[in-house]
Amino acid sequence: MVDVSAKVATARSATAEGWVRLPPEARAALEAGRTPKGDPLTVARLAGLAGSKRTADLVLLCHPIPVTGAEVTVTLEPEGVRVVATVRTTAPTGVEMEALTAVTVAALNVYDMLKASSKALTIEGVRLLHKTGGKSGDYRAPGAGTEAAPRT
Repeated sequence: MVDVSAKVATARSATAEGWVRLPPEARAALEAGRTPKGDPLTVARLAGLAGSKRTADLVLLCHPIPVTGAEVTVTLEPEGVRVVATVRTTAPTGVEMEALTAVTVAALNVYDMLKASSKALTIEGVRLLHKTGGKSGDYRAPGAGTEAAPRT
């Protein structure tokens, strides 16, 4: 594990996204509300929030940091289900892994809740869209629009 004890705690944020691609039968089940476990989008949002706070338990060499704010949106789009997570902290290390974990955990929950309608769902496009703070400064992924910018 990298030693960050000499680093100063600073305000940091990160935004990530990912997609769950839906075959027609899964989209139809979601749109019709025919999902036996409940509303996949709401459950995924809550799971993503919980996942952001459990990142150090799942990513072995990741520092546990205080998550001071997190937002997860899970929306049905023409391309599938889009998950976007923004995580904030004041810490000596960044929150990129927390944002990526939130997106991934949310996407896994969408898959879990729709797998009864189709096993052909795919999770793809998980990536960091934007980050602020830290020694390396700000970052914006190529092609990431301004909607990826986290609130400050």
